[in-house]
Amino acid sequence: MKKIGFLLTVLLAAPALMFGQGARNIKISEVLTNNTVSLQDEFGNHDAWMELENTAFSTYNVRGMYITTDKSVLDKSLSAPERIKRMCIIPSGDPRTSMSARQHLVLYLNSNPKRGTAHLAVPVDSLGANWVALYDGNGIDLIDSVSVPKLNVNESYAIFKVKRGQYEWRVMPKDMVTPGIDNEQSVTESKAAKLKRDDPYGLGITVLSMGIVFFCLTLLFVFFSIFGKFMARKASAIKAQEKMSKQAATIEAAKKAEAAFKSKQGNLANKEVYLAVIAMALKQYQDDAHDIESGIITINPKHSNWTRV
Repeated sequence: MKKIGFLLTVLLAAPALMFGQGARNIKISEVLTNNTVSLQDEFGNHDAWMELENTAFSTYNVRGMYITTDKSVLDKSLSAPERIKRMCIIPSGDPRTSMSARQHLVLYLNSNPKRGTAHLAVPVDSLGANWVALYDGNGIDLIDSVSVPKLNVNESYAIFKVKRGQYEWRVMPKDMVTPGIDNEQSVTESKAAKLKRDDPYGLGITVLSMGIVFFCLTLLFVFFSIFGKFMARKASAIKAQEKMSKQAATIEAAKKAEAAFKSKQGNLANKEVYLAVIAMALKQYQDDAHDIESGIITINPKHSNWTRV
């Protein structure tokens, strides 16, 4: 009976032990508390963030685990429900929480949980030091924690492997921050990978592309507006010059007719002809003399003997 009871105890405890062992493989690998350009969420916001890493070679789902920056949870006299009230749970319903071997998961801190699974309302002091902790789903077992020093804008605090079994935390400058990837890959990360990491939803590149297109269209509009006004003025000037030339020719013809009329005063028939020519020239000049202005059409009525009854 004792052997059977022992076997039953082992069988019942094995899942719990395996579960606990899997949770121990989840580590905090990087924290950034003052974010202005490092990482942008799907809404275009720059929130503080932390990165979890699955150090095992098996998959583990971190849903139901807790994140906190409140050091009061270290008080062992607190009950699990009291401790959980001071933490933020990693919600379920997102495939990203199922972390495969060596996978990383970025969680936004000091954010609004309504924005998505990765957004937690964990308070963060962006101007000072912070303590960040990861608790198991029971709200009792502390899985991992790190004391983050005061960081400058866009600097992160990341863990690096010094040698086998030994790790150290380092302050990383903004050009070596690596959310979502292994910290050791910061030197070899390509520009495409960095762009994908910084702008995972393509919001930034979309806004930039639309801005470039809008700017080019604005330049084209301004260019063709100025060019159109220039060509309109040039056409008006040419039209005015042609009209003035025509009027000058009419006046010249009238002067010649007048001179011929004076030289032929003795010939009455010629006088009538010249008078008619002068009258026609003056009439044509009067018909053509109007305001020279682009866009104005002058319509003069014409009467003919054929319309009279």
